[in-house]
Amino acid sequence: MSGDFYDFQGLLTDDEKEIVERTREFLRSEVAPIANESWANAEFPHQIVKGFAELDIAGLAYRGGRSLLTGFLAMEMDRVDPSIATFFGVHSGLAMGSVNRCGSDEQKERWLPAMARMDKIGAFALTEPNGGSDVAGGLRTTARREGDTWILNGAKRWIGNATFADLVVVWARDEADNKVKGFVVEKGTPGFVATKIEHKMALRTVQNADITLTDCRVPEANRLQNARGFRDTADILRQTRGGVAWQSVGVMMGAYDLALAYAKERVQFGKPIAGFQLVQDLLVKMLGNVTASLGMVVRLAHLQDEGVYRDEHSSLAKAFCTSRMREAVGWAREILGGNGIVLDYNVGRFVADAEAVYSYEGTREINSLVTGRAITGLSAFV
Repeated sequence: MSGDFYDFQGLLTDDEKEIVERTREFLRSEVAPIANESWANAEFPHQIVKGFAELDIAGLAYRGGRSLLTGFLAMEMDRVDPSIATFFGVHSGLAMGSVNRCGSDEQKERWLPAMARMDKIGAFALTEPNGGSDVAGGLRTTARREGDTWILNGAKRWIGNATFADLVVVWARDEADNKVKGFVVEKGTPGFVATKIEHKMALRTVQNADITLTDCRVPEANRLQNARGFRDTADILRQTRGGVAWQSVGVMMGAYDLALAYAKERVQFGKPIAGFQLVQDLLVKMLGNVTASLGMVVRLAHLQDEGVYRDEHSSLAKAFCTSRMREAVGWAREILGGNGIVLDYNVGRFVADAEAVYSYEGTREINSLVTGRAITGLSAFV
């Protein structure tokens, strides 16, 4: 039985269901067979990009009122491979979202069509080596204008897709007015160096990089014209933070699918372990986490399309759903016993990847404080 126990997918239109089904089949046939090998080798399978492009789903969120469909697509990707889902989310959500939200009409026309076709892959560089949760006030990367050129200096860390991206949206603080501004740095720009981060224990297929910017010269034409302060950056993060809540639903749904199938096949004491009370209890608790979280993100998508979507809405969903995800993948590992820690049965990969999804796009603690500020009217931030 599907992890979508209450048939939330039934809320989609017939056209949207067809898009989900096409994407699900692509993930099943092209991504699932190579997921473990790519993860083990910490290599990105560039050959799948063409198939993703043919699905024509990049940037769907910016084509008008498609938040529910976009959420279901993210969930389906994470259900198979959280690393590939993260690659796509960085490109379609963060990078394309930055151009769509903060670019001029000319910039949108220059970059978005190629990014939608996935002829050009994007990345998003905000987090820094010594700054994460405090990035709003602690951004150290600087931008200095000289005529029609901006000089960028600084460092970024954990930047997904950055080792091979064609376009990297870099956020820097203008030395003149102290405002955060966005710049599109194109591949091959002198002074831009992206170095792959090695030895990760999660999302190993994602090519995260350390970036250094040394007198990196970016033309004024590549400054995102409508990015005038960190509030604009935060608007993008509000959208993608909700997307990470959807991702966490997909991760726990994938782990639930695997644990349920395993429990039906694994025989102990002369019968499948799915027939034991304690195993059924774990499966039902997993399904409860999936169902509650899926209901939350479905409503979140409705709020987004209704235009009444606030920071605290996405923060609560991200904090709650990722916490439930952590529980659920742990229960899946428990059902598989020792087989839950090897790649052969897939669940071990979900357990490891869940740790990264739990932390990025704002930690549970920070998202709790954002929500707490909204419900109390008092800020507990330092």
